[in-house]
Amino acid sequence: MSVSITADQAKRIALWRQGLLGPMPAAGKSAAQEQRVHDMVRSLGAVQLDTISVLARTHELVAYARYGAIDRAAIEAAYWNGDSSFEYWSHAACILPVEAWPLFAFRRRHYARRGIRWHEVTQKSIESVLARLRSDGPLTTKDIGGAKSSGEWWDWSDSKIAIEFLLDTGVVVCTSRVGWRRVYDLAERVIPSELRTQRGWSDDEGVVGPSDGDCIRALVLAGADVMGVGTADDIADVHRISKADVRRHAPELGLVSVSVAGWKDPAFATPAALEWLDSGAKSKSRTTLLSPFDSIIWHRPRTLRLFGMHHRLEAYTPAPKRVHGYFAMPVLHRGELVARVDPKREGPVLVASRVTLEEGSVSHAAQGVAEALIQAARWVGSDEIRVDTVIPSSAARAVRSAVKDARRLAS
Repeated sequence: MSVSITADQAKRIALWRQGLLGPMPAAGKSAAQEQRVHDMVRSLGAVQLDTISVLARTHELVAYARYGAIDRAAIEAAYWNGDSSFEYWSHAACILPVEAWPLFAFRRRHYARRGIRWHEVTQKSIESVLARLRSDGPLTTKDIGGAKSSGEWWDWSDSKIAIEFLLDTGVVVCTSRVGWRRVYDLAERVIPSELRTQRGWSDDEGVVGPSDGDCIRALVLAGADVMGVGTADDIADVHRISKADVRRHAPELGLVSVSVAGWKDPAFATPAALEWLDSGAKSKSRTTLLSPFDSIIWHRPRTLRLFGMHHRLEAYTPAPKRVHGYFAMPVLHRGELVARVDPKREGPVLVASRVTLEEGSVSHAAQGVAEALIQAARWVGSDEIRVDTVIPSSAARAVRSAVKDARRLAS
């Protein structure tokens, strides 16, 4: 039996499941903030990492969108504590809750079977790296001889190739970063033994863990839980598994077939999401800037279906060809994506280099932009906001006026 829901109900489920409904919690003490971020990682399942830092790096922005002006030191301490989370390949390079370690045995086996990490890896370099880790770990690539053999980004040193292959296959693990460099240690020293070995687990390609099939089934369920409701493509994209696996295992995992008005493809929902919908919860959506790598919008086809926004990152697009800006951040306001803001900091000034409003009410979008900019400025310690280009230009006065009014009310 299939359940029918509206597109707006699907969007509400997504916002609820992503922790973007309801009032911002009070800041609280540092330990309480760290705990919130721990809980967020477990709830979201994966928090994507990226090198770009404009207002902040994306893993900080994900926590900010859910908790407001949370202390950035508390965010970093929550992620890189060497205890409750680790870094691995999920949606991309992601911070994952440590309990998820067994579920990626299938991917570690894949890399072990492949026997290559973009570059050929030698047994001699593997043994050399392992010896250093055993005697001196934890270590960065700088500690073991450097990451590159030359100035080219792709020309990795033998030690970098070896340690990344060991990371891929689960012999070593990254649980922290220093100066954005990974810190590596032996998995046997970091991951609790009960998450590395259990009765009945397979030992294929030297990788101990649940069978590949058990891993896939667990990740289908985990992806569906993060989405609340989503197509097979949406669910598969969370941890980058196949759509066919989602369709194959959804019924046996208790996922409910759902028809969403306006969606071309059939969808699946978790019973918990449908129960929440039936409860009639009316919490308001946050107003905030969203990282382009935030899991509420990281799958572009889903973003278009849920919010009507065709969004893509333009950081790697030549500047003259950019439409919305280097790191355009969608503005979430009252359950909608009302605009995009391309921010940067110039000393104490938070600059909105380009503000692009979506179609709809200009005053509504301008209010959302203003509130989001005021909150972001307060978080990063900027005491002034400047709005440069506004698209359409006819909305420039409304946006700047809204920012001025919001600043006056906030002071």
